[in-house]
Amino acid sequence: MEIKEIKELIALMETHNLVEIEIEKEGKKIRLRKEPSVTGKQEVPREILPRVSSGESTATAPQSAVTSGQSHTVQIKSPMIGTFYRAPHPEAPPFVEIGEVVEPGKVLCIIEAMKLMNEIKAEIKGKIIEVLVNNGDPVEFGQPLFLLEPI
Repeated sequence: MEIKEIKELIALMETHNLVEIEIEKEGKKIRLRKEPSVTGKQEVPREILPRVSSGESTATAPQSAVTSGQSHTVQIKSPMIGTFYRAPHPEAPPFVEIGEVVEPGKVLCIIEAMKLMNEIKAEIKGKIIEVLVNNGDPVEFGQPLFLLEPI
């Protein structure tokens, strides 16, 4: 199975909010699985939590703690494969700037995947330390997008 086919399967999982998928093709079998985590009272995949409304969906960015030499930071990672956008449209200012303090639920960026615009929101309060991706760049599942210093 080619990498392109695997990426398509991952996109399919994200589109349909699947936790696991298993495919057998030409005598080869592949199983892709997201590890679920507890959010509130429901068990859902932490990687992507879409809420579709009027052609747009919202995803909560997976965030993981990373210890650097100077301070404790959190990486905000891409919950999907797509194209990274810092602003809602080319003429608009970015959703967040370096040094800005964000609250949980604040939109950080948009990732376009399969013609859907997915808002990526902060899960914790913190200060944006670094933007790790350029506007318009393709991003991979789990790729770090921002460094955040928790407050």
